[in-house]
Amino acid sequence: MEGVNAFSIIIVVAYLIGMLLIGFIVGKLNIKDSKDYMIAGRRMGLFMVAFSLSANNIGGGSTTGLAGKAFGTWGMSAIWYVLAASVAMIPLAYFAPKIRKTMSITIPEVISRRFGTVSGTFSAVLNILALFCLTSSQIAASGSVVYVLTGIPLNVCILIAAIVIIVYTTMGGMIADQISDLVQFIVILAGLAIATPFVISGCGGWAAVSAALPAAKLDITGIGWVVIIGYIFNYFCTFLSGPEMVSRFESCKDEKTAVGASLLSALLMAAMSVFPTLIGLCAYAVKDTLPADIKNNAVMMAVTNTHAPAVITGVLSAAIIAATMSSADSNLLCMSTIFINDIVLKFRSKDKPAFSEQQIIRATRIFNVVFACVATVISLANIDIVTMNTFAFAIRCAGPFAAYGLGLVVKKAVKASGIISIITGTVGVIIWQILSGGDFYLGILPVVFGCAVGTVTFFIVNFIGWGMKLPPAPSAYPEGEEAEEKAA
Repeated sequence: MEGVNAFSIIIVVAYLIGMLLIGFIVGKLNIKDSKDYMIAGRRMGLFMVAFSLSANNIGGGSTTGLAGKAFGTWGMSAIWYVLAASVAMIPLAYFAPKIRKTMSITIPEVISRRFGTVSGTFSAVLNILALFCLTSSQIAASGSVVYVLTGIPLNVCILIAAIVIIVYTTMGGMIADQISDLVQFIVILAGLAIATPFVISGCGGWAAVSAALPAAKLDITGIGWVVIIGYIFNYFCTFLSGPEMVSRFESCKDEKTAVGASLLSALLMAAMSVFPTLIGLCAYAVKDTLPADIKNNAVMMAVTNTHAPAVITGVLSAAIIAATMSSADSNLLCMSTIFINDIVLKFRSKDKPAFSEQQIIRATRIFNVVFACVATVISLANIDIVTMNTFAFAIRCAGPFAAYGLGLVVKKAVKASGIISIITGTVGVIIWQILSGGDFYLGILPVVFGCAVGTVTFFIVNFIGWGMKLPPAPSAYPEGEEAEEKAA
């Protein structure tokens, strides 16, 4: 066990140093103006964006959490926990070129353009509040992984993870974020792909594993089609109104790249979903060899420690820490970008001189550090990670979903439909969150319910507005009507 820990520590240290080097090099060579910093200068190619989209969607819940679900009650059908996200990326390809066509930096910027400053500012506040929760939970998760792998005190590990995330994100911005995402997803996918055959072999081979499993554990649709379809809708809603996803599409060099990146990301996530599921099933097949009090989220490392060579445990360690850190940097950068772009710059007095590009970069970097420090303090409070994530995804998506997503495609939408749908969607998701406890209630997740309420409200208000002959809201696209028709 000592050898395993030593190898894991070497892997973790090398990974953290690599992330710091990426931030330093990119910050020195590639950041010329605020668009370079916030959206990579709109020049990222297919593979960079696709891997970045995938890395942002694959966190600790999609690796150790997915294995835990397979070990627990879900069995083989746990694969849908990530596979549903893969399926949701396919319809997102329809919206991807429209997102890129807006030539915006953030979601609130587009909502403000269409439905007014109040709607955009409300969306910005919802996004910032949610991203605080998400950044805190990811810093806590990253620190927890370092703690498990190294044995260093948990609070120290959280601080180490936070410092690394702060430094490489603050120095390199979106370019460093996407380069690190590329590296992180390769590490995740390769690490899991290498480790899984060794774990299966160490557990006696797939024939022995499958023979030791109850038939229900091998049912790929065991959780039921209602739950599977619910997760697909959940992911689609959160992706379309997710600031870190939208920022990736905005960073594409053109609309065609945005479409291809969405579809390629779907394939990458589908491939990734298989490996944690199989490891979780192996853990269940040999559960008698694992500690009796083992928790579901710990079974991936436990079965690998017990039934695979030490070097494979180290490889898997790298994959897990990459998964947990790949989301924290994006959440942090999106939070500071929205704050600067949609609050500071928007409400700066017109009597004052405009900020220079370097001042905007400096201000965004400063708030990266400030927000990350606050998020780290929150993460040290040991608030339940699942609770924070559930709340964050709910409030950031349900309100802005209709105003942003439908605002891209319904060109005759009236101005009032934006703010009213944001309010009703937010109220709807809070009510459903309370009723369901964050889980399925009547077969519907809170985010899906809130988005549905906002969507219905959006169309009701528009039908009333059209009946009253109200004029359409301004275009979502900077060139106006002509660009909108081309994007449709």
